[in-house]
Amino acid sequence: MSQQSPGRENGGGDEGRKSVPLLGVVKSIAAAAFGVQSSRNREADFTHGNYRHFIVGGIIFTVIFVLTVAFVVSLVLKNAGAS
Repeated sequence: MSQQSPGRENGGGDEGRKSVPLLGVVKSIAAAAFGVQSSRNREADFTHGNYRHFIVGGIIFTVIFVLTVAFVVSLVLKNAGAS
């Protein structure tokens, strides 16, 4: 019965761990990227979330962000040369 306790300090595994939903991961990555994530949310992510989800999401976010900036810059440069 002592193995069913809410505190899993002794390495009980992932069975009782609440996972962070996909929308929560996306919100957390966006907030962290723009520097507005609260300490409480960050701690909750590290406590309840799977670090792989945040790493993969961060890489995907970074690639999309860089491609978006490159597209906007090329669009502005193309339009600036047209006038």
